[in-house]
Amino acid sequence: MNFSKLIQKRRSLRSLAPVNITREMVFEMASAIRLAPSCFNNQPWRFVFVTDPKKLQELFATLSPGNDWAKKASAIAAIFSKKEFDCVLKEREYFQFDTGMATAFLLLKATEMGLVAHPIAGFDYEAVKMALRLPDEMSLIALVIIGRKSETIDASLSEKQKAMEPIRPERLAPEKFVWFDEYVES
Repeated sequence: MNFSKLIQKRRSLRSLAPVNITREMVFEMASAIRLAPSCFNNQPWRFVFVTDPKKLQELFATLSPGNDWAKKASAIAAIFSKKEFDCVLKEREYFQFDTGMATAFLLLKATEMGLVAHPIAGFDYEAVKMALRLPDEMSLIALVIIGRKSETIDASLSEKQKAMEPIRPERLAPEKFVWFDEYVES
């Protein structure tokens, strides 16, 4: 699949069907993640892929009510890092930026593999850290819900979520976020 088609296909869908996420599949995604750029090649990202049904249930209990749809996930990737793993140049701490780029590589690789990979922020931060035994000094950045696209829209979605599922949400036109030579407030 060429890159343009891949980024067009990537969607943060919520209607999921089960799929067996194997260790081989996780390592295939990890092989893409490891190629992400980072400051001085520090590679500050860390991922825990949860596929065990009991551990998934533990994580499902940490989700915010608006993310009930994610309880149909076949896997959840927890993404974390810490400032000391990456460049800190004056006021610029790169670990979250670099980890975000690695997460984008995960999303694109999962899409190429025929999976849905939907990043979320709606979860109990401390409960997830405890469930995954993440050290206190680690910053939990996001969870990525992984599954297969369902052919039917999940009945548990809100009306707004159901309406958004079949079509890509509107995106900003480049003219709304791109400037040349200097920023000019509109």
